[in-house]
Amino acid sequence: MRAFYKNNNGLIEVAEWFPHSWINIGCPSLEEKQYLLEELQIPEAFYNDIKDIDERPRIEIENGWTLIIMRIPVKSNDVKLPFHTIPVGIVFKGEVCVTVTFHKTEMLTDFVSYTQRKNIDLKDNFDLVLRLLLSSSVWYLKYLKLVNQKIRLAEDNLEKSIKNEELQALLQIEKCLVFFMTSLKGNDILLHRIKNIKSQRGSYDSDLLEDVEIELRQAQETTNIYSDILTGTMDAYASVISNNMNNIMKQMTSISIILMIPTVIASFYGMNVPNALQDNPMGLWILVLI
Repeated sequence: MRAFYKNNNGLIEVAEWFPHSWINIGCPSLEEKQYLLEELQIPEAFYNDIKDIDERPRIEIENGWTLIIMRIPVKSNDVKLPFHTIPVGIVFKGEVCVTVTFHKTEMLTDFVSYTQRKNIDLKDNFDLVLRLLLSSSVWYLKYLKLVNQKIRLAEDNLEKSIKNEELQALLQIEKCLVFFMTSLKGNDILLHRIKNIKSQRGSYDSDLLEDVEIELRQAQETTNIYSDILTGTMDAYASVISNNMNNIMKQMTSISIILMIPTVIASFYGMNVPNALQDNPMGLWILVLI
């Protein structure tokens, strides 16, 4: 999917590209790949880096082209991993600025709507990058609220019955939080590298930079808090399971001791030697009664 946006107190979609407009390409087809590599002359190495699902946030410059990769959160249909992160590449040079992602995401569509509602005027490409970082941090916080709801639901289910399904649900949530923590840390490092670009230091909006840092830090701290809570919850339920196992073993031991008494009596009278009741016609019933 390919879309063109012009900057006019908010991003407005237009029919075709013109200088200094923003090109957004999601899940590129073969035709769009040719458009990127042949018409826009974007380095193929940049295209392949963005395609890599495990690519880390970074900034790279090659032949005048600048590549910035950040990671954003997405909601998936995979039951085993309901939330994860994907790379988004921003490539620009001169009059060309394009974002590429190989996975469906709600964030970029919401970002366009947000710029229109707030009448945001993008000054340059780095201003776009900072606002995308800000938007991604907001989406991390939005998905973290859903993660917290899943944690509470799993805890409620565990209070009713401790089954493997409930523990596996907590483990899946923990995997999501690990992805979030790793990606947020990478975005934080990327932000500091962008801030330290000498040629751009004087052109950044200080208020925007502060907002990005605050939201990014809040997302990191919230993720760490939920991760600590989840770890404590899993440890607590592991202790509960161990305690329940000890109680069951105590009951089984008590039952075993009780059963040993008739077993000893039966064994004694089952030996092939004379005993006190061998000639008594009521001997069997006396033993059964005992």
